[in-house]
Amino acid sequence: MEGMDVDLDPELMQKFSCLGTTDKDVLISEFQRLLGFQLNPAGCAFFLDMTNWNLQAAIGAYYDFESPNISVPSMSFVEDVTIGEGESIPPDTQFVKTWRIQNSGAEAWPPGVCLKYVGGDQFGHVNMVMVRSLEPQEIADVSVQMCSPSRAGMYQGQWRMCTATGLYYGDVIWVILSVEVGGLLGVTQQLSSFETEFNTQPHRKDPYPLGARGTVGDMKHAQSN
Repeated sequence: MEGMDVDLDPELMQKFSCLGTTDKDVLISEFQRLLGFQLNPAGCAFFLDMTNWNLQAAIGAYYDFESPNISVPSMSFVEDVTIGEGESIPPDTQFVKTWRIQNSGAEAWPPGVCLKYVGGDQFGHVNMVMVRSLEPQEIADVSVQMCSPSRAGMYQGQWRMCTATGLYYGDVIWVILSVEVGGLLGVTQQLSSFETEFNTQPHRKDPYPLGARGTVGDMKHAQSN
């Protein structure tokens, strides 16, 4: 742990040597507790596995990796793209929640970052989605497939960006749902379905029979002749 200013308490180090367990769940829990819950269980397991499940070595590896000369990624929430404030959703309805986010820092994000569910209502089984590494000031949309609860009411959940080693960063982003019968999403879905059906109907003046259409370029060529 060369070049570090982290002073580990001798009593704490004594605890390491006294913890003579090989139970991985116990080691993960103890590691997380000693770090003041700065790291989630997956992140703890990453450092423990890297050091052959030696708790003392894992703590050292963590502080080496997260030393002050390594900048923490930055992320700012920009806006809700779908399911914004005031929109309502029918019960038991599949929907896609999309947020617009920005790398508000001066460095590109490290590889392997993801958006993770961290609290509140989850809205389905998906608890994380991978996110591509954004360049400084780059903006991108991130989407999660969700499902509304079966009972009417107000619901909310929180999500955060997370590094491959389990460190959370940036703004907390929210899903706030108003679930009610005949919600707005039901109407927009019906309109979308109608539009799709309308666009797939054959046009009356279509010179090509259904199923034998060529490309747009072919059609322009035929028209010019």
